[in-house]
Amino acid sequence: MRSICVYCGSNTGNRPAYTERAMALGDRIAREGLQLVYGGGNVGLMGVVADAVLQAGGDVVGVIPEQLVNWEVAHKGVTRLEVVANMHERKKRMFDLSDAFVALPGGFGTLDEMFEMLTWRQLGIGDKPCAFLDVDGFYGPLLAMIDRMVEERFLHPDQRADLWHGDDIDAMFRWIREYEPASATKWLDEKRRRELR
Repeated sequence: MRSICVYCGSNTGNRPAYTERAMALGDRIAREGLQLVYGGGNVGLMGVVADAVLQAGGDVVGVIPEQLVNWEVAHKGVTRLEVVANMHERKKRMFDLSDAFVALPGGFGTLDEMFEMLTWRQLGIGDKPCAFLDVDGFYGPLLAMIDRMVEERFLHPDQRADLWHGDDIDAMFRWIREYEPASATKWLDEKRRRELR
């Protein structure tokens, strides 16, 4: 593993713990000798995690759509800033540059990016680990919804188990480094589908 992608909020949220966890993760990424890949912003938790990596002597690659550069939210102090045409290109480029994906607290954009990576993995487009690094139970309701998807047979239990969730950075890094992708098919009712044809 050479690089890790972090998705997180363009705001810092209303709890100091969110900023503290972003700083701790950025510092740890640098100390692990990994490159940070992120959305290229200088605002919110995005800016916090990037600054923490840089302060600890690590490399940071930001990937940002041209529109956001024009809004003056691009981080000019990163190791490398790549400007792309749109959000679709951004997600593909971040996927290509990264060996693992971690979500800190965030909003629609954070979930959009992480769930696209989970969907690509489910469809066999990628096989890279995805983890939700929690802060004060922020992702608890979301994981409960994912468990509901399993209960209602919209998601395979093995694919649910293939997703890491927790608040321990050490445990997360151990899981990422030992990760082996699930081999479960997306199609829970394949036999039934064949019978209906």
